[in-house]
Amino acid sequence: MTPSTALREHVRTHAENRPGVYRMFDAEGGLLYVGKSIRVRTRLLSYFRAGPGEKAQRLMHETARIEWDYIPNEFAALVTEMKAIQRWRPRFNVQHKRKRIYAFVKLTLEERAPRVVPVTRVVPDGSLYFGPFPRVGDVGRTVRELVHVVGLRDCPATTPVAFDDQMEFFEGGRTPLCLRAELGTCLAPCCGSTSAAAYAERVREARAFLEGRGRGPLERVERAMRAAAARRDFEYAAQLRDRLERLASFQQQLAAFRGRVASLSFVYRVPGFAGDDRIYVIRRGRIRDDLPHPRSAAARRRACARIERVLGEPDAGPAGLRPEEAAETLLVARWFRLRPRELKRTTPIETWMAEAAGTAGSTPGATVR
Repeated sequence: MTPSTALREHVRTHAENRPGVYRMFDAEGGLLYVGKSIRVRTRLLSYFRAGPGEKAQRLMHETARIEWDYIPNEFAALVTEMKAIQRWRPRFNVQHKRKRIYAFVKLTLEERAPRVVPVTRVVPDGSLYFGPFPRVGDVGRTVRELVHVVGLRDCPATTPVAFDDQMEFFEGGRTPLCLRAELGTCLAPCCGSTSAAAYAERVREARAFLEGRGRGPLERVERAMRAAAARRDFEYAAQLRDRLERLASFQQQLAAFRGRVASLSFVYRVPGFAGDDRIYVIRRGRIRDDLPHPRSAAARRRACARIERVLGEPDAGPAGLRPEEAAETLLVARWFRLRPRELKRTTPIETWMAEAAGTAGSTPGATVR
Protein backbone atom coordinates (compact mmCIF):
# COMPACT_ATOMS: atom_id res chain seq x y z
CA MET A 1 0.00 0.00 0.00
CA THR A 2 1.47 3.37 -1.03
CA PRO A 3 1.62 6.26 1.44
CA SER A 4 -1.08 8.06 -0.54
CA THR A 5 -3.34 5.03 -0.47
CA ALA A 6 -2.78 4.59 3.26
CA LEU A 7 -3.60 8.25 3.87
CA ARG A 8 -6.78 7.99 1.80
CA GLU A 9 -7.89 4.90 3.71
CA HIS A 10 -7.21 6.71 6.99
CA VAL A 11 -9.50 9.53 5.90
CA ARG A 12 -12.13 7.15 4.53
CA THR A 13 -12.19 5.17 7.78
CA HIS A 14 -11.97 7.89 10.41
CA ALA A 15 -13.30 11.17 8.98
CA GLU A 16 -16.98 12.06 9.28
CA ASN A 17 -19.19 14.24 7.13
CA ARG A 18 -19.62 17.11 9.55
CA PRO A 19 -18.31 20.68 9.75
CA GLY A 20 -14.68 21.06 10.61
CA VAL A 21 -11.23 22.47 9.96
CA TYR A 22 -8.45 20.27 8.59
CA ARG A 23 -4.67 20.58 8.39
CA MET A 24 -2.18 18.91 6.05
CA PHE A 25 1.46 18.32 7.04
CA ASP A 26 4.58 17.26 5.17
CA ALA A 27 6.93 14.44 6.22
CA GLU A 28 8.90 16.79 8.49
CA GLY A 29 5.77 17.99 10.28
CA GLY A 30 5.58 21.32 8.50
CA LEU A 31 2.09 22.70 8.04
CA LEU A 32 1.24 22.85 4.35
CA TYR A 33 -2.42 23.79 4.25
CA VAL A 34 -5.43 24.66 6.40
CA GLY A 35 -8.97 24.35 5.10
CA LYS A 36 -12.56 24.10 6.27
CA SER A 37 -15.66 22.30 5.08
CA ILE A 38 -19.17 21.55 6.22
CA ARG A 39 -18.49 17.92 5.17
CA VAL A 40 -14.93 17.12 6.16
CA ARG A 41 -14.82 13.52 4.89
CA THR A 42 -16.13 14.36 1.41
CA ARG A 43 -13.84 17.37 1.10
CA LEU A 44 -10.70 15.47 2.12
CA LEU A 45 -11.40 12.54 -0.19
CA SER A 46 -11.78 14.96 -3.11
CA TYR A 47 -8.09 15.84 -2.82
CA PHE A 48 -7.12 12.29 -3.74
CA ARG A 49 -9.03 12.60 -7.03
CA ALA A 50 -7.14 15.69 -8.21
CA GLY A 51 -5.66 15.49 -11.68
CA PRO A 52 -2.07 16.16 -12.78
CA GLY A 53 -1.08 19.80 -12.61
CA GLU A 54 -3.85 20.78 -10.22
CA LYS A 55 -2.97 22.56 -6.99
CA ALA A 56 -4.65 19.80 -4.97
CA GLN A 57 -2.50 17.17 -6.68
CA ARG A 58 0.69 19.11 -5.87
CA LEU A 59 -0.49 19.50 -2.29
CA MET A 60 -1.20 15.80 -1.86
CA HIS A 61 2.19 14.92 -3.34
CA GLU A 62 3.81 16.60 -0.32
CA THR A 63 1.21 15.65 2.30
CA ALA A 64 2.23 12.94 4.75
CA ARG A 65 -0.33 13.52 7.51
CA ILE A 66 -3.83 14.96 7.76
CA GLU A 67 -5.50 16.12 10.95
CA TRP A 68 -8.94 17.59 11.47
CA ASP A 69 -11.08 19.04 14.21
CA TYR A 70 -14.85 19.04 14.13
CA ILE A 71 -16.50 22.42 14.57
CA PRO A 72 -20.21 22.80 15.43
CA ASN A 73 -21.11 24.84 12.34
CA GLU A 74 -19.85 26.53 9.19
CA PHE A 75 -19.66 29.99 10.77
CA ALA A 76 -17.30 28.84 13.50
CA ALA A 77 -15.28 26.78 11.02
CA LEU A 78 -14.77 29.83 8.81
CA VAL A 79 -13.46 31.95 11.68
CA THR A 80 -11.29 29.12 13.02
CA GLU A 81 -9.78 28.57 9.56
CA MET A 82 -8.97 32.25 9.14
CA LYS A 83 -7.24 32.51 12.52
CA ALA A 84 -5.21 29.35 11.91
CA ILE A 85 -4.04 30.55 8.49
CA GLN A 86 -3.08 33.98 9.80
CA ARG A 87 -1.23 32.46 12.73
CA TRP A 88 0.66 29.68 10.95
CA ARG A 89 0.81 31.03 7.36
CA PRO A 90 0.77 27.61 5.61
CA ARG A 91 2.68 27.49 2.35
CA PHE A 92 -0.18 26.28 0.13
CA ASN A 93 -2.78 28.69 1.40
CA VAL A 94 -3.53 31.71 -0.74
CA GLN A 95 -6.61 33.20 0.86
CA HIS A 96 -5.80 34.85 4.23
CA LYS A 97 -2.10 34.00 3.84
CA ARG A 98 -0.93 37.55 3.29
CA LYS A 99 -1.97 39.95 5.96
CA ARG A 100 -3.75 42.79 4.28
CA ILE A 101 -2.27 46.14 5.17
CA TYR A 102 -4.79 48.50 6.70
CA ALA A 103 -4.30 52.17 7.44
CA PHE A 104 -5.12 53.73 10.79
CA VAL A 105 -5.23 57.33 11.91
CA LYS A 106 -3.20 57.73 15.07
CA LEU A 107 -3.66 60.54 17.59
CA THR A 108 -0.56 60.53 19.81
CA LEU A 109 -2.13 61.69 23.07
CA GLU A 110 0.89 60.72 25.17
CA GLU A 111 3.16 63.27 23.49
CA ARG A 112 3.61 66.81 24.83
CA ALA A 113 2.47 68.17 21.48
CA PRO A 114 0.24 65.41 20.07
CA ARG A 115 0.23 64.62 16.36
CA VAL A 116 -2.26 63.07 13.94
CA VAL A 117 -0.40 60.64 11.71
CA PRO A 118 -1.26 57.76 9.34
CA VAL A 119 0.10 54.38 10.45
CA THR A 120 -0.25 50.71 9.52
CA ARG A 121 0.56 49.26 12.95
CA VAL A 122 -1.15 49.62 16.30
CA VAL A 123 0.88 49.46 19.48
CA PRO A 124 -0.27 49.89 23.11
CA ASP A 125 1.29 53.34 23.54
CA GLY A 126 -1.65 55.31 24.89
CA SER A 127 -2.58 56.75 21.51
CA LEU A 128 -6.02 56.70 19.93
CA TYR A 129 -6.38 54.78 16.67
CA PHE A 130 -9.17 55.27 14.15
CA GLY A 131 -9.81 52.73 11.43
CA PRO A 132 -9.01 50.46 9.75
CA PHE A 133 -9.12 51.81 6.21
CA PRO A 134 -8.26 49.73 3.14
CA ARG A 135 -6.58 52.51 1.09
CA VAL A 136 -3.35 53.50 2.82
CA GLY A 137 -2.42 56.23 0.34
CA ASP A 138 -5.79 57.98 0.52
CA VAL A 139 -5.66 58.08 4.30
CA GLY A 140 -2.17 59.57 4.25
CA ARG A 141 -3.25 62.40 1.95
CA THR A 142 -6.36 63.15 3.99
CA VAL A 143 -4.43 63.21 7.26
CA ARG A 144 -1.94 65.67 5.78
CA GLU A 145 -4.81 67.96 4.83
CA LEU A 146 -6.38 67.63 8.27
CA VAL A 147 -3.22 68.60 10.17
CA HIS A 148 -2.62 71.52 7.80
CA VAL A 149 -6.14 72.81 8.43
CA VAL A 150 -6.03 72.37 12.21
CA GLY A 151 -2.40 73.42 12.60
CA LEU A 152 -1.03 70.35 14.36
CA ARG A 153 2.55 69.31 13.81
CA ASP A 154 3.42 66.31 11.65
CA CYS A 155 7.15 66.24 12.38
CA PRO A 156 8.89 63.22 13.98
CA ALA A 157 8.12 62.40 17.59
CA THR A 158 11.75 63.20 18.46
CA THR A 159 11.39 66.85 17.44
CA PRO A 160 11.96 69.04 20.54
CA VAL A 161 8.88 70.87 21.80
CA ALA A 162 8.97 74.24 23.54
CA PHE A 163 5.74 76.15 24.10
CA ASP A 164 5.82 79.94 24.36
CA ASP A 165 5.74 79.94 28.16
CA GLN A 166 9.01 77.98 28.11
CA MET A 167 10.93 80.27 25.76
CA GLU A 168 12.54 82.15 28.67
CA PHE A 169 14.83 79.13 28.97
CA PHE A 170 16.01 79.49 25.36
CA GLU A 171 17.95 82.70 24.97
CA GLY A 172 17.18 84.34 21.66
CA GLY A 173 14.30 82.01 20.92
CA ARG A 174 14.25 79.11 18.51
CA THR A 175 14.14 78.85 14.75
CA PRO A 176 11.25 76.94 13.13
CA LEU A 177 12.35 73.51 12.02
CA CYS A 178 10.14 73.24 8.92
CA LEU A 179 8.46 75.33 6.25
CA ARG A 180 4.96 74.79 7.65
CA ALA A 181 5.65 77.26 10.45
CA GLU A 182 6.57 79.91 7.89
CA LEU A 183 3.45 79.14 5.83
CA GLY A 184 1.18 79.32 8.86
CA THR A 185 -0.14 75.76 8.54
CA CYS A 186 1.41 74.62 11.85
CA LEU A 187 1.24 76.20 15.29
CA ALA A 188 4.96 75.35 15.51
CA PRO A 189 5.41 74.18 19.10
CA CYS A 190 9.01 73.47 18.10
CA CYS A 191 9.90 77.16 18.34
CA GLY A 192 7.55 78.54 20.98
CA SER A 193 5.03 79.98 18.55
CA THR A 194 2.04 78.74 20.56
CA SER A 195 1.01 77.99 24.11
CA ALA A 196 0.33 74.54 25.48
CA ALA A 197 -3.32 75.50 26.03
CA ALA A 198 -3.81 76.76 22.47
CA TYR A 199 -2.22 73.65 21.01
CA ALA A 200 -4.32 71.40 23.25
CA GLU A 201 -7.46 73.13 21.97
CA ARG A 202 -6.52 72.23 18.39
CA VAL A 203 -5.90 68.64 19.47
CA ARG A 204 -9.40 68.52 20.96
CA GLU A 205 -10.77 69.91 17.69
CA ALA A 206 -9.04 67.21 15.66
CA ARG A 207 -10.19 64.48 18.04
CA ALA A 208 -13.79 65.67 17.94
CA PHE A 209 -13.63 65.60 14.14
CA LEU A 210 -12.26 62.05 14.08
CA GLU A 211 -14.85 60.86 16.60
CA GLY A 212 -17.69 62.51 14.69
CA ARG A 213 -18.47 65.00 17.45
CA GLY A 214 -17.37 68.20 15.73
CA ARG A 215 -17.00 70.03 12.43
CA GLY A 216 -14.20 72.37 13.46
CA PRO A 217 -11.80 71.58 10.58
CA LEU A 218 -14.63 71.78 8.06
CA GLU A 219 -15.72 75.17 9.38
CA ARG A 220 -12.15 76.47 9.10
CA VAL A 221 -12.01 75.47 5.44
CA GLU A 222 -15.45 76.96 4.80
CA ARG A 223 -14.36 80.32 6.26
CA ALA A 224 -11.17 80.33 4.22
CA MET A 225 -13.12 79.42 1.08
CA ARG A 226 -15.58 82.29 1.58
CA ALA A 227 -12.72 84.70 2.22
CA ALA A 228 -10.94 83.59 -0.96
CA ALA A 229 -14.11 84.05 -2.98
CA ALA A 230 -14.68 87.50 -1.45
CA ARG A 231 -11.28 88.68 -2.66
CA ARG A 232 -12.00 87.05 -6.03
CA ASP A 233 -9.27 84.43 -5.68
CA PHE A 234 -11.51 81.87 -7.31
CA GLU A 235 -8.76 79.38 -8.13
CA TYR A 236 -7.77 79.10 -4.47
CA ALA A 237 -11.43 78.98 -3.45
CA ALA A 238 -11.91 76.01 -5.77
CA GLN A 239 -8.94 74.25 -4.17
CA LEU A 240 -10.45 74.84 -0.75
CA ARG A 241 -13.82 73.55 -1.96
CA ASP A 242 -12.13 70.30 -3.06
CA ARG A 243 -10.36 70.05 0.29
CA LEU A 244 -13.65 70.59 2.10
CA GLU A 245 -15.27 67.80 0.11
CA ARG A 246 -12.40 65.40 0.85
CA LEU A 247 -12.44 66.10 4.58
CA ALA A 248 -16.24 65.85 4.75
CA SER A 249 -16.12 62.56 2.86
CA PHE A 250 -13.47 61.26 5.25
CA GLN A 251 -15.59 62.14 8.28
CA GLN A 252 -18.55 60.40 6.66
CA GLN A 253 -16.41 57.30 6.10
CA LEU A 254 -15.45 57.31 9.76
CA ALA A 255 -19.10 57.63 10.80
CA ALA A 256 -20.21 54.89 8.42
CA PHE A 257 -17.50 52.56 9.66
CA ARG A 258 -18.42 53.20 13.29
CA GLY A 259 -22.04 52.50 12.47
CA ARG A 260 -21.30 49.25 10.65
CA VAL A 261 -19.07 47.97 13.41
CA ALA A 262 -21.48 48.99 16.16
CA SER A 263 -24.32 47.20 14.36
CA LEU A 264 -22.37 43.94 14.60
CA SER A 265 -23.17 43.54 18.30
CA PHE A 266 -25.62 40.80 19.19
CA VAL A 267 -26.12 37.21 20.30
CA TYR A 268 -26.06 34.93 17.27
CA ARG A 269 -27.85 31.57 17.53
CA VAL A 270 -26.52 28.90 15.17
CA PRO A 271 -27.81 25.34 14.78
CA GLY A 272 -25.02 22.80 14.96
CA PHE A 273 -24.28 19.28 13.83
CA ALA A 274 -26.15 16.60 15.77
CA GLY A 275 -27.94 19.16 17.93
CA ASP A 276 -24.78 21.00 19.03
CA ASP A 277 -26.50 24.38 18.82
CA ARG A 278 -24.35 27.33 19.88
CA ILE A 279 -24.72 30.99 20.69
CA TYR A 280 -21.99 33.45 19.77
CA VAL A 281 -21.61 36.72 21.63
CA ILE A 282 -20.50 39.16 18.96
CA ARG A 283 -19.47 42.65 19.99
CA ARG A 284 -18.36 45.20 17.41
CA GLY A 285 -17.86 42.45 14.86
CA ARG A 286 -15.69 40.18 17.00
CA ILE A 287 -16.65 36.89 18.62
CA ARG A 288 -16.12 37.59 22.31
CA ASP A 289 -17.52 34.26 23.55
CA ASP A 290 -19.35 31.17 22.39
CA LEU A 291 -21.23 28.64 24.45
CA PRO A 292 -23.87 25.93 24.11
CA HIS A 293 -27.36 27.19 23.48
CA PRO A 294 -28.86 27.31 27.02
CA ARG A 295 -31.92 25.13 27.45
CA SER A 296 -32.48 25.38 31.20
CA ALA A 297 -32.75 28.10 33.80
CA ALA A 298 -29.36 27.15 35.26
CA ALA A 299 -27.75 27.23 31.82
CA ARG A 300 -29.27 30.64 31.14
CA ARG A 301 -27.90 31.99 34.42
CA ARG A 302 -24.43 30.72 33.52
CA ALA A 303 -24.73 32.23 30.06
CA CYS A 304 -25.78 35.58 31.51
CA ALA A 305 -22.80 35.59 33.86
CA ARG A 306 -20.42 34.94 30.98
CA ILE A 307 -21.98 37.62 28.81
CA GLU A 308 -21.79 40.08 31.71
CA ARG A 309 -18.04 39.47 31.83
CA VAL A 310 -17.82 40.13 28.10
CA LEU A 311 -19.70 43.41 28.47
CA GLY A 312 -17.31 44.40 31.24
CA GLU A 313 -14.24 44.03 29.05
CA PRO A 314 -12.59 47.19 27.67
CA ASP A 315 -13.93 48.26 24.30
CA ALA A 316 -12.21 50.34 21.64
CA GLY A 317 -15.26 52.57 21.26
CA PRO A 318 -14.90 55.20 18.56
CA ALA A 319 -11.16 54.61 18.34
CA GLY A 320 -11.65 51.68 15.99
CA LEU A 321 -9.95 48.31 15.80
CA ARG A 322 -6.53 46.81 16.11
CA PRO A 323 -5.11 45.21 12.96
CA GLU A 324 -5.43 41.70 14.35
CA GLU A 325 -9.10 42.42 15.06
CA ALA A 326 -9.84 43.96 11.68
CA ALA A 327 -9.67 40.71 9.71
CA GLU A 328 -12.16 38.99 12.03
CA THR A 329 -14.53 41.95 11.98
CA LEU A 330 -14.46 42.15 8.19
CA LEU A 331 -15.00 38.40 7.94
CA VAL A 332 -18.02 38.54 10.26
CA ALA A 333 -19.41 41.52 8.34
CA ARG A 334 -19.01 39.65 5.05
CA TRP A 335 -20.73 36.56 6.50
CA PHE A 336 -23.89 38.49 7.28
CA ARG A 337 -23.73 40.57 4.10
CA LEU A 338 -23.71 37.43 1.96
CA ARG A 339 -26.26 35.67 4.18
CA PRO A 340 -28.76 38.35 5.24
CA ARG A 341 -31.25 35.73 6.39
CA GLU A 342 -28.81 34.80 9.16
CA LEU A 343 -29.57 38.15 10.80
CA LYS A 344 -32.92 36.64 11.80
CA ARG A 345 -30.98 34.41 14.21
CA THR A 346 -29.48 37.42 16.00
CA THR A 347 -30.79 39.19 19.09
CA PRO A 348 -29.44 42.44 20.58
CA ILE A 349 -27.30 41.58 23.57
CA GLU A 350 -29.40 43.63 25.98
CA THR A 351 -32.62 42.03 24.72
CA TRP A 352 -31.18 38.55 25.03
CA MET A 353 -30.04 39.29 28.60
CA ALA A 354 -33.46 40.65 29.52
CA GLU A 355 -35.20 37.57 28.14
CA ALA A 356 -32.74 35.27 29.88
CA ALA A 357 -33.39 37.02 33.17
CA GLY A 358 -37.15 36.49 32.75
CA THR A 359 -39.24 33.63 33.98
CA ALA A 360 -37.38 30.37 34.49
CA GLY A 361 -39.77 28.58 32.20
CA SER A 362 -38.93 30.67 29.12
CA THR A 363 -35.97 29.94 26.93
CA PRO A 364 -34.63 33.04 25.14
CA GLY A 365 -34.39 32.38 21.44
CA ALA A 366 -35.26 28.73 22.04
CA THR A 367 -36.22 27.91 18.47
CA VAL A 368 -33.10 27.27 16.40
CA ARG A 369 -33.86 26.41 12.80
